[in-house]
Amino acid sequence: MTTATLPLSPQPQASPAKRAPKRVLPGFHLTLGYTLFYLSLIVLIPLSALLFKTFTLTWVEFWAAVASPRVLASYRLTFGASFLAALFNVFFGLLLAWVLVRYEFPGKKLIDALVDLPFALPTAVAGISLTALLAGNGWIGQYLEPMGIQLAFNRNGIVIALIFISLPFVVRTVQPVLEDAEKELEEAATCLGASRLQTFRHVIFPSIAPALLTGFAMAFARAVGEYGSVIFIAGNMPMISEITPLIIIGKLEQYDYAGATAVATVMLGISFALLLVINGLQSWQRRRAGGKP
Repeated sequence: MTTATLPLSPQPQASPAKRAPKRVLPGFHLTLGYTLFYLSLIVLIPLSALLFKTFTLTWVEFWAAVASPRVLASYRLTFGASFLAALFNVFFGLLLAWVLVRYEFPGKKLIDALVDLPFALPTAVAGISLTALLAGNGWIGQYLEPMGIQLAFNRNGIVIALIFISLPFVVRTVQPVLEDAEKELEEAATCLGASRLQTFRHVIFPSIAPALLTGFAMAFARAVGEYGSVIFIAGNMPMISEITPLIIIGKLEQYDYAGATAVATVMLGISFALLLVINGLQSWQRRRAGGKP
């Protein structure tokens, strides 16, 4: 009597060991260590030195340095002019980015390159150029001053200079978002009977709003700390056209290092608080649009 042999079930083959993916950069811990070291060296240590120098003042001395009428007037001018310049650039920067993305015309590449000119141009050169244009004997100012319009050596000149140096931040932030926007959604809205205003309000604007807020924040932050282009066109009159960076430079020239760091600390705190609010609004806008915060 023969016994039938049962077929042996195939043995599972050992799967080859999974290889760890090759990384271009070193591991997480080493990369994080270098990142924190670089951040501390470039940002945290200078800011800590600023705060420590400020702490050498008593409260009375600190308040006298940061809350004098002349310094308060410079706060209002600096932050007010920076806000107006950033707000102006939100509108016209969006318009310029729209034209560069959606239309083809002769000289487009030249205009696109000119947008980056304030990045490369020394700020002092920008201030001298604007003064030569807008002063009473300048190319443009000589025609405006007889009509009672003075754009140089007052607050108007400060706003114009800040608009010039902060425009690229809005354009370069919004431009890639417009390039990646889905035109099919706009065409669908048009097919459904939406007007141009409705299409922009309900389709285009929600997608570019976070980029606009980011561009506004960057333009505002850049304008708050601007010095070189403003001093040539501002007039630098105390209580009228004197910006806060000029107050800080004046204190440094008088060897009042603690007073200069005190004013700089106040500017740093106000700027950080405003940027925090703007970033919060940007995060809220993204959550409302259904994206990730």
